[in-house]
Amino acid sequence: MKPTLLCLSWRDIKHPKAGGAEVFTHEMLSYVAPRYNIIHLSPHIEGREDEEWIDGVRYIRSGTDITSILEARRYYKAHEEEIDLVLDQMNTHHYFTPFYVPAHKRILFIHQLTREIWRINLPPPVSWVGAWTETSRLRLYRQSDVLTVSQSTANDLVAVGIPESQITILPEGLNFTPWLEEEWLAKEEHPTFLYVGRMSAYKGINDAVKAFVSIKRDFPTAQLWIIGKKNEAYIAEQLDPITPEEVRSDIHYFGFVSEEEKLERMSRATTLLFPSRREGWGLTVSEAAAVGTPTIVYDAPGLRDAVQYGKLGYMTMAQTAEALALEMRRCLNDLDHYETVRRDAHAFSKTLQWSRTGAAFEQWLNQKLGILIQEGRTS
Repeated sequence: MKPTLLCLSWRDIKHPKAGGAEVFTHEMLSYVAPRYNIIHLSPHIEGREDEEWIDGVRYIRSGTDITSILEARRYYKAHEEEIDLVLDQMNTHHYFTPFYVPAHKRILFIHQLTREIWRINLPPPVSWVGAWTETSRLRLYRQSDVLTVSQSTANDLVAVGIPESQITILPEGLNFTPWLEEEWLAKEEHPTFLYVGRMSAYKGINDAVKAFVSIKRDFPTAQLWIIGKKNEAYIAEQLDPITPEEVRSDIHYFGFVSEEEKLERMSRATTLLFPSRREGWGLTVSEAAAVGTPTIVYDAPGLRDAVQYGKLGYMTMAQTAEALALEMRRCLNDLDHYETVRRDAHAFSKTLQWSRTGAAFEQWLNQKLGILIQEGRTS
């Protein structure tokens, strides 16, 4: 009989705001689905079925972001005997499984801590409560095995009291095969910077625009491409006030684009800008590297891992627009270094495969279940 794994997460792969964490989760679950019964429980999504199968994973949707916590406990208690392991994914939201799942069956899966995200994205007092309680909520999982995706997050977890011996880092993957060098597209004639992601302050779009305005003084033909859901209100309230009128025509908002167009624009851009304050890894960094484009990142958890502390990209000395602009100038002025960086980044991207991620996850699961069988603690 196949072992059963229950995964609890507040977003699934079909959620409108699904990002790198949801892609990672689906890829590792679908890899083991032929040999495990995989049930993924998350809140209801408007316009989606409450139950569907995707790549061998059974997705069940019930409740809201808040009530799904109760729904998860109810589901677990109703099927406790047949569930071998529970994966509780923490991404600001989590399911408090230490209160009802035995430690030997419980796994915490976390991409990143989120204290800056609470403060930047939400107003007080919600932001205060979220940030102040994160450490204590994480400490609930001190008796749990923990899976994460970067050394930065592993270090953060140790700092809040989770034993290093209980933490395992899974490798990142890519949704496509890195292009051969001869497949790279020609760079744009004029310096072209690219931002891919949500219009959110913590993701760094404000700083990207400020840095671009600075760059225009020295490189008047430069342009900025922005890919991601277009938010007219955010542009009017946040971005236009920091962008001189004469610069706005050189900022191009493309909204959502196909994967093919995204990769094409990545390959044509000079560099990708990813000035986020915190990530689990920074999948977009690896995607850009795979098509021949380096990324400029902040020295932030997850992103420093993705660029190997500046060896596979550009990493700023500070989390400011001025520091970002400095690295933008560097990549335009030192072309020999630029070529070295983008080729080293591309070489590393070829090691990032979802099959490697899935195999590492399955090996870990098999070892975990093997120990439980030896101890006679399986369902």
